[in-house]
Amino acid sequence: MNYLVIGGAGFIGSNLVGALLKRRHNVFVVDNFSTGNKNNIPPQAVLLEESIEKFCREYDYPQLDGIFHLGQPSSSPMYRTNRNLVGKTISEFVNLFKYCRDHNVKIIYASSSSVYNGNKTPYDEAMNIIPTDFYTETRYLMERLAQVYYSMDKVKSIGLRLFSVYGPREEYKKLYANIITQLVWANSHGRIFDIYGDGEQRRDATFVSDVVEGFMLAMKSDINCDIFNIGSGVNYSFNEFVSIIGTQVRHIKQPIKNYVDVTLANTTKAEEQLGFKVKVSLEEGLRRLAKEPERVVV
Repeated sequence: MNYLVIGGAGFIGSNLVGALLKRRHNVFVVDNFSTGNKNNIPPQAVLLEESIEKFCREYDYPQLDGIFHLGQPSSSPMYRTNRNLVGKTISEFVNLFKYCRDHNVKIIYASSSSVYNGNKTPYDEAMNIIPTDFYTETRYLMERLAQVYYSMDKVKSIGLRLFSVYGPREEYKKLYANIITQLVWANSHGRIFDIYGDGEQRRDATFVSDVVEGFMLAMKSDINCDIFNIGSGVNYSFNEFVSIIGTQVRHIKQPIKNYVDVTLANTTKAEEQLGFKVKVSLEEGLRRLAKEPERVVV
């Protein structure tokens, strides 16, 4: 089958590309390399374009069996620094859904657990979403637009609210990488790492291979349009991460407004409707991450 991975040179996208290739699918990649790199793309995959807009305007062959969209800027600080990313991200999303409508292609896209900020944990998909910053509002608008496209044009899509994904191939994200991966890097280089506040903020940490499986399960499902949590259902404090990894840290004043203090996924819906189940524990994930060599200076 022919699959397109937008953001396929990035962290999660490149892991997804590898998993699809192992299952003998044909894989095409679109990426602008903002937080990814061509080194992340396996040689069996085909790089089509660096621009979503150009792909949607010009690409028409071969017929795609599905699109995975992980090409959105994926960190709240990016949107605080450049608020024009809101409009750009939504414009690209609309162009992709137009393409899916015109070519009858199902699309699975990355949303974020950050949309739940302000709610009590554990988070479930039925909760009301409270706008807290430009990043979360952008992701929530994507979800609502997907519903409109299904209602009006029958574009099939599933959005996955991802919880604190970590694992190999995060190097090119640099300062935007997951807290766990950054702690591992700091420890391996003997650096002191800055922790905001008292370190008691908690994250539902999900290893990238489990997230990749969630994307593939969503693509295989016969669900027409919905949202699912993809997380582990267990959370840890930053202090617990530090204790397990052994990184030397210092605590500094929290500088971020509307900071997400706690995340924890209720994955019942994904388990029942997608067959999703986390397989990699934090301990196993850290073992796998420790075995993965860094390929760039971080």
